[in-house]
Amino acid sequence: MSGRVVVVGAGLAGAKTVEALREGGYDGRVTLLGAEPDRPYERPPLSKGYLTGSEERDSAFVHEPGWYAAHDVDLRTGTTITALDLGARDVVDDAGTRTGFDHLVLATGSEPRRLGVPGADLDGVAYLRTLPDSDRLRAALTPDRRVVVVGGGWIGLEVAAAARGAGAHVTVLVRDVLPLVGVLGPELADLFAGLHREHGVDLRTRAEVAEIVAAGDGTSVGGVALEDGTVVPADLVVVGIGAAPRTALAEAAGLHVEDGVVVDQHLRSSHPQVLAVGDIARAAHPLLGTHVRVEHWANALNQPTTAAATILGRDEPYDRLPYFFTDQYDLGMEYVGHAPHGGYDEVVVRGDLAARELVAFWRRGGRVVAGMNVNVWDVVDDVQALIRSGAVVDRDRLADPDVPLGSLTAP
Repeated sequence: MSGRVVVVGAGLAGAKTVEALREGGYDGRVTLLGAEPDRPYERPPLSKGYLTGSEERDSAFVHEPGWYAAHDVDLRTGTTITALDLGARDVVDDAGTRTGFDHLVLATGSEPRRLGVPGADLDGVAYLRTLPDSDRLRAALTPDRRVVVVGGGWIGLEVAAAARGAGAHVTVLVRDVLPLVGVLGPELADLFAGLHREHGVDLRTRAEVAEIVAAGDGTSVGGVALEDGTVVPADLVVVGIGAAPRTALAEAAGLHVEDGVVVDQHLRSSHPQVLAVGDIARAAHPLLGTHVRVEHWANALNQPTTAAATILGRDEPYDRLPYFFTDQYDLGMEYVGHAPHGGYDEVVVRGDLAARELVAFWRRGGRVVAGMNVNVWDVVDDVQALIRSGAVVDRDRLADPDVPLGSLTAP
């Protein structure tokens, strides 16, 4: 198949898109454009293995340096796209260069939400999104450093765990009643709160940040002032209050954008020659019956195969269940499925919640819609099968560790 595919965004999703095109037999021109100076890399190591020092920097890169040339991929790093001209089928970069396309894949990812309080621009206020961000944090996490993490999501808690592992004094400030309560619900969120407190983190809930207070030099961080008047001393403030999809290009070009670029189950946008993958894609999911946007590694890894198939004229809808994982201290966790706030009736636990060795199931109408395994392994396939089956499962059998998960989908 000839022509030209241009991929905007050279992260994991972009790199996997060009890989899938070549593996799928696409023999036209392929251009991959990225604003960062580095070749494509994965983001999970930035808050996990690389940040903690258990993995080398090179482990984050998607491909070896010579892979792109060897597969005839025109990789242009340090290139910022400023406009999409869909009428002319061009993308325009910051140097004014136009690059034409037959198909365009948007893989622009997301960006950290900024803390909008006085003092948020002081030296020592950090965010974690890029490899250089992780480099700076890794160097800054030293013994006895006073680190305040603003936000109790996955990134914030992983940074807190890395900081404690480095011997820093860590305070985590969470606006809600528990960290992760919006993702896991109150039934399981307390597990992570207890985990961090046991490892010496000063976890403060219902904490509203009023200001980042300057140190004596007037330019660097000295503390975090809360709405209740409390000041938490700090040498470093790491902000992890969520991310927003980078959709400005898509919006300006007139694509349908609503909490991400809205795409069908084949990842086509409102323009048939424009697709979206990864963090920005709000995709119709044939199994879940709704549009879903997931800011996790698995989507960036797997959606490109569907995008490439669509470009190649193959009918291969994206129907993988949302999946994510985390590693914090001695806890490893995997989550699969979709159980948004208000989207489930109850949580059923099999295993030992106190010992943090369990599988939890979110149920709606007697059916499992999501599952999470904590320090229990090799069960994700069975949990996925249970969700996909749509079977009404007896609650007692679901909670019983002696009942094989695979048997619960049997007729």
